[in-house]
Amino acid sequence: MTDLALRVQDELIQAIERDQLVLPTLPEVALRIREAAENPDVSIAELVRQISTDTALSARLIKVVNSPLLRSRQTITDLTMAVNRLGVVYTANLATGLAMAQLFQATTDIIDRKMREVWARSTEVAGISHVLCQHYTRLKADQATLAGLVHQIGVLPILSYAEENSELLDDSASLDLVIERIHPVLGDRILAAWDFPQPLRHVPSQHLDFQRAPAEVDYADIVQVALLQSLAGSDHPHAQMDWSDISSFARLGLDPTGEQADEDLSAEMEAAMALLG
Repeated sequence: MTDLALRVQDELIQAIERDQLVLPTLPEVALRIREAAENPDVSIAELVRQISTDTALSARLIKVVNSPLLRSRQTITDLTMAVNRLGVVYTANLATGLAMAQLFQATTDIIDRKMREVWARSTEVAGISHVLCQHYTRLKADQATLAGLVHQIGVLPILSYAEENSELLDDSASLDLVIERIHPVLGDRILAAWDFPQPLRHVPSQHLDFQRAPAEVDYADIVQVALLQSLAGSDHPHAQMDWSDISSFARLGLDPTGEQADEDLSAEMEAAMALLG
């Protein structure tokens, strides 16, 4: 690592250990939706009322519900129908993920570009995760989608730090090194602070552990495979690995070589990525 990257990494680690690093907070609309959903007596009307305060979010939810991904038998024309179709928990998770796009905004061109790259990768991985979960596991597709959207959430406070640090802002190589080293642990911290479901809280760190061997498939497995598939054919170091040594493929029942790829499934993944992006 460069001297600058090492110094910044040490500063950030110390700030994490002392609870001095300012972590991002969920958008207000997402907080209200999750709070409402946690009430076992919440009505569909109340959840709709919370979501409808954000017109863009409402429109995106209706669009997603009408997509082939969710295979609705009837056209969903309004938010009440959408929430009835998805259910309270699924709606809350999907709305949270879609609302997170608001966090990926910056005041400088360099950081804005980085944030757009992170969000684009996150939506790709989320779309693939959704499809993999539906076809190869009995886990919940809404949680798999959310896991994909937050797997790089730890990058946000690093980019916020860089935005206030001109030396790091001007050294993209050092910034990339710091992100690579620190974002997984920061991601876990953020999801704990957001009180995310326990099965998702360690996805930011565990999806990069290619030697992990849980007893059964979990969301980190799904995100790990989704990430690798999103990188296939690129020059990224993860794409150059021998995937046959990565056990998450086996737990999903997938061929890591991709030789048995299903064209319909690939098309479904493409559609999911476009829908969430």
